[in-house]
Amino acid sequence: MSYREIVSRPVLTWGIVAVAARMPVAMAPLALVLLVRERPGGYTLGAVLAAVYVVGEIIGAPLLGMRMRPERARPQLAAGLAVGASGFGALGLLHEAHPVFLGVFAFFAGAGPAAAPGGMRALLTSLVPERAVARAMSLESVLTFGVWAVAPALTAALALGTAPYAPLLLTAVLMAASVGGLWALPAGWASDDTDRDGEPMLRVVSRAWPVYVTGAASLTLLALAELILPALLEQRGLGIGWAGLLLAGFSVGSAAGAFVYGLRSWPGRLPTQSLVLLLGVSACVALVAVLPGLVWIGTGLVVAGVMQAGAMLTRNLTLREVLPPSALAAGYSVMYAAVGAGYAASGTLAGGLLRFVAPSTAILAGVGLTLLLAGVGAVGERGRSRTADRQASPARPSFEDGHADSPSSPSGV
Repeated sequence: MSYREIVSRPVLTWGIVAVAARMPVAMAPLALVLLVRERPGGYTLGAVLAAVYVVGEIIGAPLLGMRMRPERARPQLAAGLAVGASGFGALGLLHEAHPVFLGVFAFFAGAGPAAAPGGMRALLTSLVPERAVARAMSLESVLTFGVWAVAPALTAALALGTAPYAPLLLTAVLMAASVGGLWALPAGWASDDTDRDGEPMLRVVSRAWPVYVTGAASLTLLALAELILPALLEQRGLGIGWAGLLLAGFSVGSAAGAFVYGLRSWPGRLPTQSLVLLLGVSACVALVAVLPGLVWIGTGLVVAGVMQAGAMLTRNLTLREVLPPSALAAGYSVMYAAVGAGYAASGTLAGGLLRFVAPSTAILAGVGLTLLLAGVGAVGERGRSRTADRQASPARPSFEDGHADSPSSPSGV
């Protein structure tokens, strides 16, 4: 099956709504920093607001995701996105408000729509045949990395060329538009609570904890690439202005990697693929820390982006392997929170280390943290995989059993 075979009108509509919902999320951290940069405490206040926004996401994603009902997901998604649009709108319209109020607005802007990525992903996979799920997720990743590549430049252009609050007004409009766009999509996806055998949602979702740990490990590396890169360039005697172009290369590499991953099947079980790719990303980031020269740094980041996309896709596909259909949106939302926590933890570690060690050393310490988390996830996965093998059934084949409808089989990818 080719990508052309999954591009239907519903999938294209989903893509438009997804861009409108995700562009604000990608723009938010930088937009918050630029919003208050000319106020007292400027960049420090902006960093605090961005951190509050991320905390809102980390809290909101599992809290709302585990309450999402598959058969009536639309009103729940709409309510969350509407809260997010209101938060962004308040930040834009009331940008002169006291920092405490700005923090409250930022929190709700992050928390309200935090379950939307997971719900939208579950909705997307319901629009395509089971054998095409891996390719649909690859297409989603290409779209996501494209949004993340465009968002920083768009945010900076609006904030510096129009007004500091202009990006936040745009994010409010886009997110509000995504609320209306939901009514052009199905109201939800087919599911049955009996697939959990009466288990509480929290217990079911918790079974996938090794996947969440691996996700947090992966975003640890992304935080290192984004947050320490300017300091590393300065250490190497290179212009800090190259940071934006290098990170764009990382995003382009990720988009390319997601596209290529969906073109065919790949050897090995999904958890094994994820671990190998994560180790590859770790090696690339470590090389970026030790190799001199702009070309080497750029090459390392592009290759890391390619493998990062595959690692992300294998984690999402593994969740479909571990969780029943009624728990998928909740699982994706918990994953969203886990990777956000990994990003925040790595950023905190990096910021603290930069006071005492060189940027290259800080990156290597972050890689060490990533490898530790990856090891914990791999050990947990060994036990989980035995349970998954016992629970596999003809009605919902395991991605590991070579079934023709499995996304990791040749006919599935």
